[in-house]
Amino acid sequence: MQYRRFGKTNLYLSVFSLGTMRCLIDSENVQQLLEKALSLGLNHLETARGYGDSEAYLGKAIKAGLPVPRSQIHITTKIPPTPDADCMRRYIDESLNRLNLDYLDCLGIHGLNTWQHLEWIQAKNGCMQAVEEAVNDGKVGHIGFSTHGSLDVILAAINTNLFEFVNLHYYYFFQHNAPAIQLATDKNMGVFIISPADKGGKLYTPPQTLKELCYPFKPLDLNYRFLLSDSSIHTLSIGPANQQELVISPELFNHENELTEAEIDIFEKLENQQNNVLLTDKCSQCYACLPCPENIHIPEVLRLRNLALAYDMTDYGKYRYGMFENAGHWFPGMKANRCTECGDCLPKCPENLDIPTLLKDTHERLQGKAGRRLWG
Repeated sequence: MQYRRFGKTNLYLSVFSLGTMRCLIDSENVQQLLEKALSLGLNHLETARGYGDSEAYLGKAIKAGLPVPRSQIHITTKIPPTPDADCMRRYIDESLNRLNLDYLDCLGIHGLNTWQHLEWIQAKNGCMQAVEEAVNDGKVGHIGFSTHGSLDVILAAINTNLFEFVNLHYYYFFQHNAPAIQLATDKNMGVFIISPADKGGKLYTPPQTLKELCYPFKPLDLNYRFLLSDSSIHTLSIGPANQQELVISPELFNHENELTEAEIDIFEKLENQQNNVLLTDKCSQCYACLPCPENIHIPEVLRLRNLALAYDMTDYGKYRYGMFENAGHWFPGMKANRCTECGDCLPKCPENLDIPTLLKDTHERLQGKAGRRLWG
């Protein structure tokens, strides 16, 4: 296992963190999972108030006793932003009680996704007053935030200078948030990547086309290497449901940072594949088409189309597309069939894409069961 300094927190975290959103079976399952994670060298555990009974299960495991001292484990929980300090005070105490902890190494404001959330954390008597009190009282060591928000909201949140770390989405197949990672690095913040196996492409069950393109590497390991080759990124969430799913390839640590020539060749092959398959229908993710009058997240819809056509990542596309209209501010935007062909987006597109036609095509390819947040 490798360890990296988590920005200005000065904590040294394992490059993989145990995320517990899917550990919702029972406390015995969590105990077994923790023991395996610690045996692999993971020293960072991450949960959230909103992850069902995750905090309570983790708390039982902590109370039962862990194979390493508490001082050698870094524990983060996340609490949603609140419009007032009293609510946040109560939430912090409830999380500490459920976790059987006297203090949290890190507290993340969970889902700082909207401009209203940003207003709440900057309000004079808002939730950050309670968070700062908790720091002063020794209940919390370091403060950060997690986000599924738009890039402009993320950049604004970082620029408040209220936070020491950020949890965000960024993967080989989604690089739009690169400016946020750069800004966080400039401010010496810790950078935690959310769910690179699942949100990064359901890479634990890759389609055959993608497996063949990535050979002799596994698609999931390539995504991990893409992320770990960037020294600005400090830790990646790995979120197994049980100990059998907690697998980390030793080969990931054969190289400290820079990608190898063989890995670079595969990434070039992946890029060429997308260009050759999509031709003039490829959306380059410039986001110039937004805002859409019907609130369709056009770039994200077309990103899913890119992946489905180029790499046969249709299962992932259906999974994410099904979240539209069903996950609130966690995954905002309307489905592509809401397009009225108003033409507002057409002159904005530097590639002259026939966006209404591509939206219709995407909906026909990816419509399926409605999705929702796992713990929503």
